[in-house]
Amino acid sequence: MSIKLKQQASNVMATYNRFPITLTKGKGSYVWDEVDQSYLDYTSGIATCNLGHVPNMVKKAMQQQLDRLWHCSNLYTIPSQEALANELVQHTVFDQVFFCNSGAEANEAAIKLARRYAQTVKQSNQYEIVTFKQSFHGRTLATLAATAQEKIQTGFNPLMPGFRYLPYNDKDALTDLIRPETCAVMLELVQGEGGVISADPSWVQQLVQQCKENEVLVLVDEIQTGIGRTGPLFAYQDYGFEPDVISVAKGLGSGFPIGAILAKDDVAQAFQAGSHGSTFGGNPLATTAGLATLQMITDSNFLQASTEKMSYFWSGLKQLEDKYRAIKLVKGKGFLIGIEVEEKAIDYVTKAREDYHLLLLVAGPHVLRILPPLTTTQAEMDTALTKLDSLFLSQSS
Repeated sequence: MSIKLKQQASNVMATYNRFPITLTKGKGSYVWDEVDQSYLDYTSGIATCNLGHVPNMVKKAMQQQLDRLWHCSNLYTIPSQEALANELVQHTVFDQVFFCNSGAEANEAAIKLARRYAQTVKQSNQYEIVTFKQSFHGRTLATLAATAQEKIQTGFNPLMPGFRYLPYNDKDALTDLIRPETCAVMLELVQGEGGVISADPSWVQQLVQQCKENEVLVLVDEIQTGIGRTGPLFAYQDYGFEPDVISVAKGLGSGFPIGAILAKDDVAQAFQAGSHGSTFGGNPLATTAGLATLQMITDSNFLQASTEKMSYFWSGLKQLEDKYRAIKLVKGKGFLIGIEVEEKAIDYVTKAREDYHLLLLVAGPHVLRILPPLTTTQAEMDTALTKLDSLFLSQSS
């Protein structure tokens, strides 16, 4: 007996609710579709193209590397990998770097490192990692178990054990932060997917203090906040503490797949030859893209200039917040921005794309997410603010 399968328009699995446009090229803050319609892209590939699309410095470095070597595996020293690790260490409080291919892989590595550190260095039986409600740490079996959102976990039971969830920004809940089996706490300093919610500094300080007093590791997920997205190179640098491990991806490669964890020596020692690895992680192409990206972002006054842009754009958004009742709150940090609205956020995203050729995202049912590239210009920000003004005016009428 043969079973006739339903014909599909695409052979790609339907795991994404795609917008009905096909993007064919991009440059700077703009992308173009198949009929050459331009769009102001204030999604940055979901906080990935922090330098805009096809940045010249990264493009040039990649073209040179394409002529030399694409892959050789981690059985050999890779010069661009060594150089990128050195640059990351020079600009942070960390000592060692492990490279992988994505944010989910980076968080997997952080989870493995935390457990292995507890069990092989501390010689304890600790294994539990505390995360927070509405967090998002990835879609692998371990990282979706770490992600405290039911919609991400549905259909994948039984979940991997060893994770416990607490409410975010809740000081009272910190009384139950650490139990005898707890080896680490993992958090985002801005919950991007969870609604663009910033961590309260006093809550973070209390959390970190408890972890330090109990020798529990602090893991900061910088997948979306890192590489200048919130102002400093990494969001933790704005909170006045030193994590034990951070995970990095998205903006590090300017759109080329790369991930990494950064750790201090005492924690990194838990990883030894054979305890973790990646075939493609840290390959010559990925680390060349990462090195060129990081060098551009850390060069001269780049971050200072981007911070000034952030301040300018926030001023314009606050004026819109005062102007329109539909805007309940503008929130977030730097160029990781959420606009909380009364109606469905997706309706605003659709109208912005169709009527104003402005690309935005959602972060939950009632939050618009805006992620401009750090390289955006004042003229582009003015254009975006004008489009947003028209968008909210049209929705108010």
